[in-house]
Amino acid sequence: MGIKNKKSGGPSVGGSIIAALCIIIYVFALVQGAVRVYLSMDERKIKAEQEFSKIADLALSAGIQGFMDEKFVNAINKALSSSKCLEAIIITGPDGGNAFEKKQGYAIAWVNNAPRFKNKFYFLQENLYRPLAIPDVRNANIKAVANAFNYGESTRIMKETLLLILIGFALSFFTFFLQSLMAKGRTETVYVSPKSLPNVSVKDDEYNLSPGEGPSGLYSPRTGLGWEEYVKERLDSELHRCSSTENDLTLLLMEFTDAIEERIFIQGAKEAASFFGAKDLSFEYGEMGFAVILPSTGIEAAIAKSERFYQRIMKRFPNSYMKACGLCIGLSARSGRLLNTDRLLLEANEALKKAKSDTKTKIIAFKSDLEKYRAFIASQN
Repeated sequence: MGIKNKKSGGPSVGGSIIAALCIIIYVFALVQGAVRVYLSMDERKIKAEQEFSKIADLALSAGIQGFMDEKFVNAINKALSSSKCLEAIIITGPDGGNAFEKKQGYAIAWVNNAPRFKNKFYFLQENLYRPLAIPDVRNANIKAVANAFNYGESTRIMKETLLLILIGFALSFFTFFLQSLMAKGRTETVYVSPKSLPNVSVKDDEYNLSPGEGPSGLYSPRTGLGWEEYVKERLDSELHRCSSTENDLTLLLMEFTDAIEERIFIQGAKEAASFFGAKDLSFEYGEMGFAVILPSTGIEAAIAKSERFYQRIMKRFPNSYMKACGLCIGLSARSGRLLNTDRLLLEANEALKKAKSDTKTKIIAFKSDLEKYRAFIASQN
């Protein structure tokens, strides 16, 4: 028996490293974005206090010359418009309060003819209040409100953070893409000499049948698949039909090799029936396995289907759990040969045994050398 095209399967160390790197990138992007926004807000708070202090000094000096006259109002408006952080100022005196805004109605609301700052979560008011010691003017004070965010700076930080996250997504995507391309690494093709398999009949008790207990109905109530006792009869019928039309046929034997919950096995059976699309050609097989007959399907197409089904099962259940379940698949095909049901079952069983014992592969297909097989059959006649 020679092994050909053996490829490594199972979890990829490189994929695990890339996954860890992507997580690091995501965490780093979020943390650096949050820290930079916080530092930007803290810097803006300090800048707002400095601007307010200058305007308060200006209000004091201008108020001494003429409190609330035209020159005073123009000076405060000019200073506010040149401020980068402050949004509005309220100056109160014996005759009430006067409001100064960069954008009318944005930061100040009037309540009973008195100006009030609007309550917005991004407004800063702490340390932006000072009394004005103007001679002959009682109860004079100045207060201001500032915007905590520098929208230009915050937008730049968000763009750079998003770029880092997109890099992580790109790494994840390409890793997933490469792993999908390498999914065939779970398949091993074995070329078998006809003499390597014994000429034995496959007995019912080799498939865990219960003597004296026949099936009731077409399908098992446990899984909804066909009874295991019907596998040989249906396989024999399909083999004759495909032989007469010179079509190929492939038999798949699948088994969960480790102990799993009954509900997982039943769900796996439903997935098999749904995926391969022929309920009457899908059967229970052993305690935790299935048999699927694929008429008019060659070995290569069947291998590709098996790989897709394996990926589907891996997606339906957590990967860590599926490693424990150990779904294994063995295949054998007619491949232009005139062979009986027992022979095909035996070959598929040998492939399944090989998949169960091999630590690197989960899907194994037997291929018979057609010329040697024909020579072997001719020598038997």
